[in-house]
Amino acid sequence: MYQKQHRHYDRGYRYQSGSRYTTGASSSSSRGLDWSSQSGLDKTQVSPLLKRNRPAYLAVDKENYIIGYVIPVFRSSQEFAAGYSNTKEARLRNTSAYMEHSNLFTSGLEMERSEQISRRDTMRQSAERISLNKTIHEHGEHFKRMNEDSLLHAPEFVIKPRSHTVWEKQCVRLHCTVSGWPDPRVVWYKNNVAIDSLTNGGKYNIESKYGVHSLEINRCDFDDTAQYRVSAMNSKGELSAFASIVVKRFKGEVDESLPAPRHGPVSEYGITFQTHIADTFGVSFGREGETMSLGCAVVIYPALPRYQPEVQWFRDDVLLGPTKWTHMQWSGDRATLTLTHLNKEDEGLYTLRVTTKSGYETYSAYVFVRDADAEVEGAPGAPLDVGCLDANKDYIIVTWKQPAVDGGNSILGYFVDRCEVGTNHWIQCNDTPVKFSRFPVTGLVEGRSYIFRVRAVNKSGMSHPSRVSEPVAAMDPADRARMRGTSAPWTGQIIVTEEEPAEGIVPGRPRDLQVTEATKNYVVLSWRPPGEKGLEGVMYYVEKCVSGTDTWQRVNTEIPVKSPRFALFDLAEGNSYCFRVRCCNSAGVGEPSDPTEATTVGDKLDIPAAPSKVVPIRNTDTSVVVSWEASLDAKELVGYYIEASVVGSNFWEPCNNKPVNVTRFICHGLMTGETYVFRVRAVNAAGLSHFSKESEAVEVKAAIASPAPPFGISVLECVRDSMVLAWKQPAFVGGADISGYFVDYREVIDGVPGKWHEANIRAISERAYRVTDLKENRKYQFQVRAANIAGVGIPSLPSDTFLCEEWTIAVPGPPHDLELREVRRDSMTLLWKPPVYQGRDPVNGFYVDIKEAEAPEEAWRGINTKATENTFFKVNNLKEGETYIFRVRAQNQAGVGKTSDISERVQALTKPGTKEIVVDVDDDGNISLNFECSNMTPDSKFLWSKNYEDIPDYSRMTVETKGNKSKVTFRCPGEEDIGIYSCLVSNTDGASSSYTISEEELKRLLEISHDHKFPTIPLKSDLAVEMLEKGKVRFWLQADKISANAKVDYIFNDNVVSQGEKYKMNFDKNTGVIEMIMESLTPADEGTFTFQMQDGKATNQSSLVLIGDVFKDLQKESEFQRKEWFRKQGPHFIEYLGYEVTPECCVVLKCKVGNIKKDTSALWYKDGREIKADENLGFTEGVLKLEIAQISKKDAGVYEIVLKDDRGKDTSALSLTDQGFKDLMNEVFDYIANSSTPLKITSTEEGIRIYTFVSYYNDLLPVTWHYKDSPIKFSDRLKSGVVGEQLWLQISEPTEKDMGKYAIEFSDSKGGLRRTVELSGQAYEDALAEFKRLKATAVAEKHRARVAGGLPDVVTIQEGKALQLTCNISGDPLPEVTWLKNEKELTSDEHCILKLESGKFASFTITGVSTLDTGKYSILVKNKYGTESADFTVSVFIPEEVGGKKK
Repeated sequence: MYQKQHRHYDRGYRYQSGSRYTTGASSSSSRGLDWSSQSGLDKTQVSPLLKRNRPAYLAVDKENYIIGYVIPVFRSSQEFAAGYSNTKEARLRNTSAYMEHSNLFTSGLEMERSEQISRRDTMRQSAERISLNKTIHEHGEHFKRMNEDSLLHAPEFVIKPRSHTVWEKQCVRLHCTVSGWPDPRVVWYKNNVAIDSLTNGGKYNIESKYGVHSLEINRCDFDDTAQYRVSAMNSKGELSAFASIVVKRFKGEVDESLPAPRHGPVSEYGITFQTHIADTFGVSFGREGETMSLGCAVVIYPALPRYQPEVQWFRDDVLLGPTKWTHMQWSGDRATLTLTHLNKEDEGLYTLRVTTKSGYETYSAYVFVRDADAEVEGAPGAPLDVGCLDANKDYIIVTWKQPAVDGGNSILGYFVDRCEVGTNHWIQCNDTPVKFSRFPVTGLVEGRSYIFRVRAVNKSGMSHPSRVSEPVAAMDPADRARMRGTSAPWTGQIIVTEEEPAEGIVPGRPRDLQVTEATKNYVVLSWRPPGEKGLEGVMYYVEKCVSGTDTWQRVNTEIPVKSPRFALFDLAEGNSYCFRVRCCNSAGVGEPSDPTEATTVGDKLDIPAAPSKVVPIRNTDTSVVVSWEASLDAKELVGYYIEASVVGSNFWEPCNNKPVNVTRFICHGLMTGETYVFRVRAVNAAGLSHFSKESEAVEVKAAIASPAPPFGISVLECVRDSMVLAWKQPAFVGGADISGYFVDYREVIDGVPGKWHEANIRAISERAYRVTDLKENRKYQFQVRAANIAGVGIPSLPSDTFLCEEWTIAVPGPPHDLELREVRRDSMTLLWKPPVYQGRDPVNGFYVDIKEAEAPEEAWRGINTKATENTFFKVNNLKEGETYIFRVRAQNQAGVGKTSDISERVQALTKPGTKEIVVDVDDDGNISLNFECSNMTPDSKFLWSKNYEDIPDYSRMTVETKGNKSKVTFRCPGEEDIGIYSCLVSNTDGASSSYTISEEELKRLLEISHDHKFPTIPLKSDLAVEMLEKGKVRFWLQADKISANAKVDYIFNDNVVSQGEKYKMNFDKNTGVIEMIMESLTPADEGTFTFQMQDGKATNQSSLVLIGDVFKDLQKESEFQRKEWFRKQGPHFIEYLGYEVTPECCVVLKCKVGNIKKDTSALWYKDGREIKADENLGFTEGVLKLEIAQISKKDAGVYEIVLKDDRGKDTSALSLTDQGFKDLMNEVFDYIANSSTPLKITSTEEGIRIYTFVSYYNDLLPVTWHYKDSPIKFSDRLKSGVVGEQLWLQISEPTEKDMGKYAIEFSDSKGGLRRTVELSGQAYEDALAEFKRLKATAVAEKHRARVAGGLPDVVTIQEGKALQLTCNISGDPLPEVTWLKNEKELTSDEHCILKLESGKFASFTITGVSTLDTGKYSILVKNKYGTESADFTVSVFIPEEVGGKKK
């Protein structure tokens, strides 16, 4: 019903093509329904609808942007009556033609009568419509009940929620209209988490009435920035719509931190996510054109495989999206924002926001962007934030911000360039530079889009171009609005306007004409449309008039403008003008508006005044907070630029390159310890103001603030009327040491806390305190505040409620005040304080437990199995990068007590720049411990302790601190100084180290100290003696460290010797070598030589005793070396005569000679006889050789070679007799033995032969054959021999007894060489079979039939002669003899007689030969061992033929 009575909520209202509206009714036909036909009334009773342009029921602002919907209302009683007159005359009177031809007025009576009739008719028709609506509704409801399934449909959003951007602490409402049957159930979500208005204490208000659903968020803060989803669901389906809310803050300072994240359980899933942002980026500095990446590691616990958090990046609280300038990446555990091409627009406060279903976590840091190096030295920086202030079809006003850097010279102006989108052609828009930071660009093509850039210029040159603007289309705002679409999102606001008038009415005067902007280049006018409607197709003409004249000139003569805003160009600078505007439409041109006041063409906007009262305040080690008073009466202020200068340098550097619109800024990147002054200037479109006065100088160092509240309050002991409390030191101490703590308490009665009372008036320095005057069996809460020189901090959160009752347990209470020091990658040291409550017996030890921070409670484990009596413990063997927590338990004789509170989470990691304590012993023997800290603050102090307790008495040591170094020097080290010495640096991130001085270490240090107090000159080598050429003797030593002022005394037998003919002294102070040289040694030089050294207070000496045989040997060596020197003055042997054996077993006698010349002769001798020179005698390259091939005993003897010339001679001899010859031959034998091949087995007709080959055989070679490791006794059956280079062993008629291992052994001086072979198994079988085969072959060969000889090859015989041939035959048994002629066997007859005599002689006789006997004859002998034949040819000739041939 609500929808039917409020048509602005249904579809018919939203889609105007489906409905029409009568002139005077607030309720029109819905969804195109013809009411008259439904009610059965005569259509003529209702006034016909007037023909007119379709009305646009949209509300727009002055820029023609759609901002909401419009509900038509009645304009006047006349118009109300005209819409529903039921007579033709009345309808005729209300037409435009009738109104034009009448007097436009009626009498008062007629008007009153007409109004009464109209109201009566209207009331009647309204009643009829209500009745009809009721009938239709009842019919519809009945139809739904009767046929419900046909009407079921899924949810559908008629109006979706719209995104909003609001200021902090404002309220915002999201609306939507949902249709569907059955009625959908609507649920609102924030970042996919259902919103429960009951559990958020009035934060959210959710309403659902008549299909309209709303979510109201009260007092928005920054964490309300999120994506909101509304979900509608019924039995036919589910549908969702989305809207975003961005909450902006009025920033009081540029680095204001975001509100703390809210964490809590997610009721929908029952999981609480913990988000931790680690590995963060700090304040970053970049330069234009560079690429910068900002990244943080994000740890979310628990880690669900498919769950992804929402990761967002903000710059100055503005949500960033992916563009060509910004790339965002989320890898699952790291969020990265990459600025691909830095420009000064990218400067600002960047915030990473990670949102989970349990809340969100943020991290922020500032990014500064410096100007790129100018192409021309002294050129200004590039402008920034180029954008569009106003756009029309004729012009686009481009605006920008001035740069902070002017290059040392004032900026003369700016050049604006344009480029049509889709091209790369840049065109300069102005010929002369403009100083005003706005410029109208003309000469554009209507409908096309352009991008712009700006360059600054001074007398040195041109700057780099700015970053290009976003594309802007050259068209009227109304056309742009139509291109964006006419459908308006629901704004939650209903704007009531008047309905459009009838057509044909000339528009009235424009209203509120004013000059909104005036410069020397252009003037911008704006106005409001006329109050009365008659605006069918309304456009405007603009006219101008020179002040003081009445001549009005139309500016836009050709085409009127559509929007109520216009820019005029080409006005004469300095002249005054008035302006007016006329409305026009198809009915005509209306009256002009009231003219504006006279406007002088020129820059109306003045440069702002300089800021004042610049005050710098210390902030951190590298930053200063600068605040100032804003410029007075500054118009259109863009922001401020801050500059800093080191005192005395007179060099100013900008702190920000992007204007900030606040009066407080943190200047980063300053040098710690330096003193700076600051100045500020304001900027607007007209230019930069003068600089403010310089601020007072301020030193850059961390500011001091009151400390943060302590935390972790716990009870250490409780008696009847008092409690001992303990707490943990604040995480932030304010930059100064905490001077004390204040404790408050209050009583809690039935859960209701009372008033706070002070427990102590004076500050207490310990983190434990006994609160007295309590009442037994009462409950109390406590809070603690920390104080330093800056003041008392805010109190801690109230502690848990503790009952004041006396403890009676036997075991001790919990230890407290756990502290971790000396954190390294694999170790750290845990300190604690013993429990206040001892229990029944004194505490006698402690146990330390450890657990990974993220591990479950079951992962707690003990470190020490035996209780430690100390209140500190060094934990080793940690895993690098792992985070740990610890707890401690105390024990007494009754048992182990309660565990302490858990320590802070500490990561096992060695921080960069970490130093260790170094022990040092100076030149005076003073032992000191030295510690250096690289990250100290101005308020840091070195705190030394022994065994992790304060050193009460410094009488045994002195402490000296200079800069970032501290030194503890022991006065008189002794056993009292044994212990662990540690140093902690306050106001740092836990810089600490320790050094243990044990008994062994103390002993070592005392020895070093003694050496330093009573130093000795260290020696690299003690006094030694060596022989030089010509038999000189050198005594020398080398000192390790000795100065040029050192003194040396040379002593022989307690007498100091000095430089002279006998002694030559030398001291090389660069190398520390001290030497004394004597020409020769005589018997008088036997004794002790000593070198005594003194270098300052350091001394040392070294002695060398030369007596007895040692001296005599050295003296002989000296004499020998002297003779050798003289020998080498003529030709001499460098290497004396020796020999070598070649692989071919040749012996080469050779020697190496030196200092020879052409006439030097070399003579070889053997046994005193000169050897004649032949081809084997060589004398080249200082090497003499004599080769002896196939050496034998006759070559034994004494060989000698003599070198001589006019300078002298030298002789070298080599004895090759007796043992010398044996040694030589042994070497020859060694070569022969090594050249031998492995033993092999072969067979002969006599037996089996084992053999080896050598490269050369010498008759003197000692060879022994072995059988089964025993020498073989040779016999007729076992023989050995040599054939050439083959050495063999013959086994005749072998049997199985001859099977076994055989070896040949070569004897030489090195133990000999033995080669073996195994004659057994298959090898023996194969050899034996081969032997038998060869033997049988030999026997067969010996006894087979043979023709021994006697037969010629050819026999030529005369016819008639007798032929007799005889041959010898052999064979056993006697062979059979067969004669053949021409392959045919012959038999003995009278003509051919065949005989065999004595079994040896076979004869062949032909008594008288004839020509028939010519042919080939053969004799064939045969027995069982073989057959053999012999052939001959018989040729018979006739004597006459022979004689005839001769003739």
